[in-house]
Amino acid sequence: MAPSIANGIAEQALPENNWAELSDRLMLTVSGAGTEKFLQGQFSQNVSEITAGKSLHAAASNRKGRAYALVRMVRHDGDILMDFSRELADATEAELRKYLMLFRGTTMTRLAASKIIGIFGSELAQAVAGEQAALVNDLRQPGDTLFTGYGHLILLEPSIEGPTRYELWSTDGALPDALETNNQCSLATWQAGQIAAGVPWLTSATVGAYVPQMLNWQHLGGVHFKKGCYTGQEIIARMHFLGQLKKSLYRLAVTADAEPTVGDAISNGERNVGEVVNILQTGPQQYHLLAVIRHNAANGPLILADSGGASLQLCPLTYAVPEREQPQNVADT
Repeated sequence: MAPSIANGIAEQALPENNWAELSDRLMLTVSGAGTEKFLQGQFSQNVSEITAGKSLHAAASNRKGRAYALVRMVRHDGDILMDFSRELADATEAELRKYLMLFRGTTMTRLAASKIIGIFGSELAQAVAGEQAALVNDLRQPGDTLFTGYGHLILLEPSIEGPTRYELWSTDGALPDALETNNQCSLATWQAGQIAAGVPWLTSATVGAYVPQMLNWQHLGGVHFKKGCYTGQEIIARMHFLGQLKKSLYRLAVTADAEPTVGDAISNGERNVGEVVNILQTGPQQYHLLAVIRHNAANGPLILADSGGASLQLCPLTYAVPEREQPQNVADT
């Protein structure tokens, strides 16, 4: 059975100068002489482009090119920090350790005391940065990173509406006093911001189900198409260079009597054309979601087939997905 909505009901309007502890994720560090080669061989990102001032998304995929981990990479001195889904962490580590054992002297370690904090609003981000508050204004592109006395402050992708979003990565779990004097919001509210920004996350129902491009990961800077070989790269590259992407991630809203769940089918007429990837409740019978849907069906009437036939409403993303503009064969299945 697919998991139902977790973490409660999100606030309908994303709050200014609020923060959330992102307890659904944990932090690891990869250290040692083989760090770059190990990560280059398993992730879709060019690790050499991860710098002290720039963190980037990446995906780890199986041999069929299906993503089993969506992460962010942060340069921390000579090491690389990554965030794993807490729900999927054991399985993710087990898969990566099959390859890590080839790099003697290179380690992958969970940072048990670490914390990842989500921050809504530039004013709070500046308070968190303390003496480096003025430098927060220099963070202009998603992934731009500032090292503060409490960790790495990272500018995130903008939401379609609401305040500027940041993350603070504290390797030792120490947090600035500024967080104590500002309101803490729920994890659900933070995840609503992720949905509004068109940034997906994997769950047990979706792990290994999608090539990264189907999750718009390339448009979030998470796939480097000119780097060397890595597991799943042949399929990922072929889909990109041969224009074979037939479905991708959409943002939608729905009013439904029955609670939708991750993995629910989306139909257009009598055929299934997609499935729910992430979903959060934002009010009584009100839900916002991300779903992978076939391009040739997205403009037709979309129905949540598994939730009483509720009609879905397409919502805009903050970034373009040019692949949707390519000619589509309506007979594609």
